[in-house]
Amino acid sequence: MLDPTLLRGHVEEVAKALARRGFSLDAKSVQALDQQRKSVQIKIESLRNERNVLSRAIGMARREGRAATAEQERAQHVGQELAEREGELQQLLTRWEELVLALPNLPQPDVPDGKDERDNVCLRQWGEPRVFPFPPKDHVEIGERLGILDFAAATRLAGGRFVVLRGEGARLERALIQFMLDIHTREHGYEEIAPPFLANAQSLLGTGQLPKFEEDLFALRNDPFYLIPTAEVPLTNLLRDEIVADLPRRFCAYTPCFRREAGAAGRDTRGMIRQHQFDKVELVQIVRPEESAQALEMLTTHAEEILQRLELPYRVMFLCAGDMGFAAARTYDLEVWLPSQQCYREISSCSNFESFQARRLQLRYRDAEGKPQLAHTLNGSALAVGRTLVALLENHQEVDGRIRIPEALRPYLGGQAFLGVRQR
Repeated sequence: MLDPTLLRGHVEEVAKALARRGFSLDAKSVQALDQQRKSVQIKIESLRNERNVLSRAIGMARREGRAATAEQERAQHVGQELAEREGELQQLLTRWEELVLALPNLPQPDVPDGKDERDNVCLRQWGEPRVFPFPPKDHVEIGERLGILDFAAATRLAGGRFVVLRGEGARLERALIQFMLDIHTREHGYEEIAPPFLANAQSLLGTGQLPKFEEDLFALRNDPFYLIPTAEVPLTNLLRDEIVADLPRRFCAYTPCFRREAGAAGRDTRGMIRQHQFDKVELVQIVRPEESAQALEMLTTHAEEILQRLELPYRVMFLCAGDMGFAAARTYDLEVWLPSQQCYREISSCSNFESFQARRLQLRYRDAEGKPQLAHTLNGSALAVGRTLVALLENHQEVDGRIRIPEALRPYLGGQAFLGVRQR
């Protein structure tokens, strides 16, 4: 969440920065609420001081054998008023907390202005989209022809926006996961974590999914848990409420992810692009503030390397203020080329949250003077496994129906160079 001191002392500047994201903050209402809190706190302190004075006077009167009727009556009245004022303060603090938790992060100053994805800026592009000597098929047609993607079975089992991977499809997904984990742990220095796939509300509050995005989450009916929407949640919460002695820390994890993907006016209802359950390998870094800018560049290149080794054309997009996620201060999206759609589609989002999550998590380190300071948190997908599988099927299809396996992935498939051509 935002720094309360910044919000109280510079609310107009905060409102102006949030307006870049399309978020309207009523600065006058914020100031009025804070002034009301201050007024009540001052009154509470005055009443507490008066209560202490009366208590001493009553005590002295008793020791001297005198009556203190007036003081006792006044003390009773002060006690009642104090209880009322403390209740009022608690209500004001609850309103303040609700306000602060609903505010998104501030975009960094050089984040491009804009409302949506049309205003994002392309930073770089890798690889050239392939020119096919035949009309390229989409992943649904490829997967169903090869017998590796079974959407009909998934619909019977769970409903829409699910898929069953069969045979070589399941094996390919497992190979992609192992390949990604090996690169990030062996070459990039991340610690592999196998976290729970359930999280409590406090964990989701810490990373910013709650309270704003509760409707997007799958909650267990009779237990206080949610299915995780991303491994970002458990990985970042590993150091919640800690003062970390050694930074930076780098974590990675494979997990299934669960989200209510309603889509935009029916967009992406076909295939594996937008599903309720999908696999992902996630990267999280926890660093000192002065290191977070460089850490984001590093993390992004780690995700890019997976796409390069899989020989998948992509571009890196610098998201405008209006298109960033709730908790992000700066975001780079990796978009992979999909021949069937003749466009680039998001496959990874790499973000610097600065201290936004750390403040909620009370995730700190000690500075050179030994004082606890808030760390900065970052995360990125490296990569979304389902979309990687989609991109691989579409970009590496051959005229005879085979799917070429990139050289880097073949050791994870026993040296296999192509997926089969089995007809259904």
